[in-house]
Amino acid sequence: TNGVVATGTSATCEIDECAKTPAPCGTGQTCNDPNKAKTSQHDFTCTCDADTTIVQKDGPARCVKDECDATPCGADQTCNDPNTAAGSKKDFTCTCLTTSFSKTGQAVPNCGTDECTTNPCGAGQGCQDPNLLVTGDFECSCPFGTEHNKGAPVAKCDECAVGNVGSPCTW
Repeated sequence: TNGVVATGTSATCEIDECAKTPAPCGTGQTCNDPNKAKTSQHDFTCTCDADTTIVQKDGPARCVKDECDATPCGADQTCNDPNTAAGSKKDFTCTCLTTSFSKTGQAVPNCGTDECTTNPCGAGQGCQDPNLLVTGDFECSCPFGTEHNKGAPVAKCDECAVGNVGSPCTW
């Protein structure tokens, strides 16, 4: 309370900065003025009720906590925290950049790798990687789909396979 406190014959003025109207802290915050002496101004603190580690001196605390600020996801992942309220925990989502794998509340342990991005099959051959978490399972195929090889390029594609009529093929 702001006012005068009399002790004996002398009076001491005290100013409780937390008793101001409007209140110096925001909703859901606790105000503390450690020194109410008239000469001590701007030393009050506002602490978030939901997370007491968030404290602001001389003004309202910012009671939000974006869990992505702590970079909980891997380097190959993006982070999204849909609820940054101070009391909200483990609701962030890590999503892999190269795949659609995602996990809430923790990093994705393995985003996988599309082996076809390095063109292991070579020019003129198609590539398909059925499981991004398995190494060496990519499949190379010739343009007309007659020859396939798992884990390595097809040695030689038959240019005259299935209906590829024209030079050098004749039917």
